Amino acid sequence: MAVTAFFFDVGGVLLSNGWDRNTRRETAAKFHFDWDTFEERHELVVSAFETGRINLDEYLDRTVFHDPRPFSREEFKAHLLAQSQPNPDSLAVAGELAGSRRYLMATLNNESAELNTYRIQTFHLRDFFGVFFTSCYLGLRKPDLRIYRLAIDLTQRAPDECLFVDDRPLNVESALRAGMRAIRFESADQLRRELAANGVSL
Repeated sequence: MAVTAFFFDVGGVLLSNGWDRNTRRETAAKFHFDWDTFEERHELVVSAFETGRINLDEYLDRTVFHDPRPFSREEFKAHLLAQSQPNPDSLAVAGELAGSRRYLMATLNNESAELNTYRIQTFHLRDFFGVFFTSCYLGLRKPDLRIYRLAIDLTQRAPDECLFVDDRPLNVESALRAGMRAIRFESADQLRRELAANGVSL
């Protein structure tokens, strides 16, 4: 069966990771607060944060501003958002797929609501994608099989019509278990080759 729908991860594929471990560690060093305490608190609330059960201010209350800080919440938020950077080469691939008008184009990613909205708007992701299956809206996170099955059901596709692109092996493995086709992203050139192997011409 031919591919009719694409589901792209955002962080690590189309854009830089918005708030991953390395970014958090660098942020703790920049703002001079204790990394171990911050990371312990982050791990306790990240599931709620990325599934929409707490918002960004609540997350920051629990992970950063539980103690007095010499910097403002606005300063910290601005830094957090500024860590996002585009991957022009992979965005070009998404643009070509979208421009062909042959496929349903969607994202399937784990992200908090505020960061997700910022990244969609700042990097004009609506130019490429018509629907955003994000953990903060669905209440589920990859690699939970239910998030893949929900995306398949909501788009009314057969699983093997769906091609998922992600940089993390476990997320790719879970997509395959859900019956999707899947590509582990390494580079835009590699993605183009694997798209061709799946019968997708650009």
